[in-house]
Amino acid sequence: MHADDGSRPDLSTVPDAVFRLDSEGRITYVNAAAELLLERRTEELLGRRARDCFPTAVNSIAEERYRQVIEDGRAREFEYLYEPQDRWYEVRVFADPPGISVFFRDVDNRHRAQAEREAEVRRLTSVLEALPSATVLVDADQRILTGNRAWASTLALPARAIGVPGSDYLAAVGTGLAPSDSAAIATGIRRLLDAPDGTVPAPFDHEYPRSTPTTTGWFRLQASRVELSRRVVVTHTDITERVRSEQALAWRARHDELTGLPNRSTLLDLTAAALAAGTDEGGAGAALLVLDLDGFQTINDSLGHGIGDQLLRQVGHRLAATLRPGDAVGRLGSDQFVVLAHECDGAEAAALAFRLQGTFTRPFPASGISVPLSASVGVAVAQPGARDPHQLLSDADAAMFAAKSMGRDRVRLFTPGLREAARWRLEVATRLRDEAIDQLVVHYQPVVRLDTGAVEGVEALVRWQHPERGLLPPDTFLSVAEETGQIIPITRWLLRETSRRAAEWAAQGLPLSMSVNVSARHFSAETLVRDVRLALRDSGLAPDRLVLELTETSIAEDPTRAEDQLTVLRSSGVRVAIDDFGTGWSSLAQLFALPIGTLKIDRSLLVAAERVTGGEGGAVLAAIVALTRTLGIRSVAEGVETVEHLRMVRRAGCDLVQGWLLGHPMPGEDIPAWVRQVEEAGGDLCALAVAGTPVHAAR
Repeated sequence: MHADDGSRPDLSTVPDAVFRLDSEGRITYVNAAAELLLERRTEELLGRRARDCFPTAVNSIAEERYRQVIEDGRAREFEYLYEPQDRWYEVRVFADPPGISVFFRDVDNRHRAQAEREAEVRRLTSVLEALPSATVLVDADQRILTGNRAWASTLALPARAIGVPGSDYLAAVGTGLAPSDSAAIATGIRRLLDAPDGTVPAPFDHEYPRSTPTTTGWFRLQASRVELSRRVVVTHTDITERVRSEQALAWRARHDELTGLPNRSTLLDLTAAALAAGTDEGGAGAALLVLDLDGFQTINDSLGHGIGDQLLRQVGHRLAATLRPGDAVGRLGSDQFVVLAHECDGAEAAALAFRLQGTFTRPFPASGISVPLSASVGVAVAQPGARDPHQLLSDADAAMFAAKSMGRDRVRLFTPGLREAARWRLEVATRLRDEAIDQLVVHYQPVVRLDTGAVEGVEALVRWQHPERGLLPPDTFLSVAEETGQIIPITRWLLRETSRRAAEWAAQGLPLSMSVNVSARHFSAETLVRDVRLALRDSGLAPDRLVLELTETSIAEDPTRAEDQLTVLRSSGVRVAIDDFGTGWSSLAQLFALPIGTLKIDRSLLVAAERVTGGEGGAVLAAIVALTRTLGIRSVAEGVETVEHLRMVRRAGCDLVQGWLLGHPMPGEDIPAWVRQVEEAGGDLCALAVAGTPVHAAR
């Protein structure tokens, strides 16, 4: 080796290859490492111009850098491919007046490995670009090597320093994430990177929401280790629409579609939580209030389901606006709502019930009309230690049914006796759908003329011959039949049975009229005309011998439909009577617009008239009878049980009378013998009753 100046440092021991050039580009020094790498002996190089020794370097980046350092004295560093050897060198050039010193080392293996890695990244990038989802390639240091266009656009990254190649992946993906999701992703990526070489770790999968100032999106992250490397490919699929669809489905599963209120299932869950909290905390318990809209089916039938739906939504809004903070209202279905009241004793629950009822004092506007509504409310307060929300709801439901049985717009608190009544309703509803209709029997109560005392006809009264409980009166099961719709097949059976019985009596010389009670449900079903005609056809009974009795309340619930069907029947000869007059809430004008032939005055008016002094009670009855007579309608006084009752209705001018004073309900087979006994005793049943000579049925 040769150094042209002894004052220069000895570079023979430096591990890098070194040579010096003077200001003219002549080689003035070469160390042993340089001699080895350049594959030239020192004596071949010293004193010669570098461009003569290495002609392939002429006008190359190396010559350019040498010149720059000589000119400005600033060091340069670069990598250079020496073509004769086809190898890469790392070159550093320093000013060494009057020339330069050049340090270089063989980095061919490293350079080619890096080039291969970069080529691989380019290949992977082209693959990533073909993917529709946001995807990145992450290295062993969890830094982003590359990402496709969807990655930047989907993430809407706030700064160029985040999410770009070379930046920290976890910092980029963690923007807008909950800490728990960020931690889960970091753990999953770390597990993939730490897996031993040669293994194929299971992919990492995680779904997470990501929030921005304007919205929230949901993503599914799927990460996999790249085979034979310590890199991870991470795909972020936008699943926002799917999640929102699932959330919408979940919401609909827990809410009533019409009103948006919690549904039965959700209210039961809320009630269970309230019961658990009340038991754990030892304070006041929870209460459930079930509200059933009175006569709502008639509104649907007469005004249409569109208006009915509007009204149900309004009811839900009014109830929700009336609740205490923390309480909840939901819709059980149909026209029933339920309110959950927290920390509520019996008095507070009752007060809340009456306050809820107060929301119905104002009519509900719908499609340009004003609709009055009322509700019957059942209230059940949880007992200490209660945990079963189903039982509490059942108790509130039982109280609601009791409230409805008391009339419209009532509130009833649950008592243990109502639970047995609820079980009985369930048994009745179940049996009425099965074998109970074959266990029904009919008893007949005489209807007597007041002027002659002769028996004009009978009223059919259905009974249930229960296999365990014996003979049951109608008030124990007909209300349940009305609720469940079983009243229609029962009435259909009753029409056939009574028409057949009346036809048999007529064939025996007893042409008695047959009065049969008909439910308002039959108007809604619109099968009444057909059912009556079939019964008359099959029995052969003359139409004018059949009297259909309907309560004024049942007619008032759907007067248009009632009028249409009753008019058809009346034109065929069937007679129509209004039963229980004085207990309903319809107007007289509405009643008398119907094709009515008979008005039956309820027993409650007789009792009330009996209590009135000065003869005013009798005057009220006389006024009612006079009105009916003016309209060509016959009057029947029901519930005559005493001689005084009989005298009162006679003075009032009633046409017909029935009651226990004149005859109890009796089986159909007893009627012919009983009528013959009356005839044998003179035929005037009223005179016999006044004289205290009752006529008993004898078989």
